[in-house]
Amino acid sequence: MPNILKETARGIDIILLDDELFSNREIFFTDEVNTTSATLLLKQLMYLDRTDTGKEITLYINSLGGDVISGLAVYDFIKLMKSPVKTVCTGTAASMGAILFLAGEKRVMLPHTRLLIHDPSYGTNDIGGQKSHEIQQQLDKLNEVRETLAKIIAEKTGKRLKEIYKVTATDTCFSAEEAVAVGLATEIITEV
Repeated sequence: MPNILKETARGIDIILLDDELFSNREIFFTDEVNTTSATLLLKQLMYLDRTDTGKEITLYINSLGGDVISGLAVYDFIKLMKSPVKTVCTGTAASMGAILFLAGEKRVMLPHTRLLIHDPSYGTNDIGGQKSHEIQQQLDKLNEVRETLAKIIAEKTGKRLKEIYKVTATDTCFSAEEAVAVGLATEIITEV
């Protein structure tokens, strides 16, 4: 991680770039969504929400997604925070990465970034060797998660669940312009 020089009361200090960005309420999430990465992100958000409550936090996202339950924990926490969160797509926000992006009050994209949404899935190893009723139970749970994710997307786009299900039946990729047009993003930024 690069260091930067910063003038302080003690003189010139060398600090980590990530620390400087964090002190400016900027967080970068560039990982797979999993228990470890979600927990770290939750801790960062929790700390910033408790210090200078009400001041905007910017969450930069470039993630191909990952674990739904871990991602929903972060999504729910962001929605409960007192500080507004602006999400910025800096590359690709796919799958659960896209759902994290949708948690922002302001959802901005760089001109050549992409959002990808789709239905949740289980790995093929998750159902191997199971009885039919066990597979049906997992399918029921998967459909509950599908509905939860579709409701999040529907809330942002104003579309009905039936319309969302058609879009998420396959991997659907949105350019920045398309994402703004359907309400997934609020704006495209051309200056930083």
